Order: sequence, then structure tokens, then C-alpha cells
Amino acid sequence: QLQLVESGGGLVQPGGSLRLSCATSGFTLDNTAIGWFRQAPGKEREGVSCIRSSQGSTYYANSVKGRFTISRDNAKNTVYLQMNSLKPEDTAVYYCAAKEYYCSMRRADFGSWGQGTQVTVSS
Repeated sequence: QLQLVESGGGLVQPGGSLRLSCATSGFTLDNTAIGWFRQAPGKEREGVSCIRSSQGSTYYANSVKGRFTISRDNAKNTVYLQMNSLKPEDTAVYYCAAKEYYCSMRRADFGSWGQGTQVTVSS
């Protein structure tokens, strides 16, 4: 059974850092793209970053480019999202999701989702 489990969220001050993890099971990361999405209260879920595991190609939303870094450990079937220089507007529930092959930043393209982890950036 395909499963994704996020962890690593929490409360952090502006300018701080967090590293989110997405542990996967039931499939391998080969030929799979993993995306990170976030949803703030009252807003649509938006794509944050994506990594294509077979080649390591990475993609970022403009709002996080230069501050967030996505990476993977295929041996551990885990994808990470390192978030630096966090801002209050980064506050949201963060989700990881899986699709076949190619990256996308569109929610509708992903069929498997984790339960989400809360990130709160506040002083």
C-alpha cells in the first residue's frame, strides 16, 4: 500500500529554519516525482517544490526559490524539504505527494498524498 508520511513541522521564529521529511512506503522513488505543497487557512493548496527522483531535477515556486531546498535519499525512500529564512507567510500545512515520472506544481496531477505537517512562523 502506497503511503507518504510527513514530519518535521513546528513553530519557528521568522528567519529560522526547519527541515521537513516525507517518508514513503509501498513504492520506490525510482521513476517517481515527489512534490511538496502547502495550504494556508482560507487559501488554495499551492505547489512549493518538486523533485524528479530518477534524475534529481528540482523545481521551486518563485516565493521559496533561494530559501528552500528539496532533496532525496532513495535508499531511505525519503524526500526532504530544507526551509531557511522562514517568513510568517510560509505558515501553512505542508503536504508531500507522489506522481509518476515527471514533476508538476499542480495539485491535480498528484494522486497520492500524506496527511500534512503544520509549519508556523511567528515571533
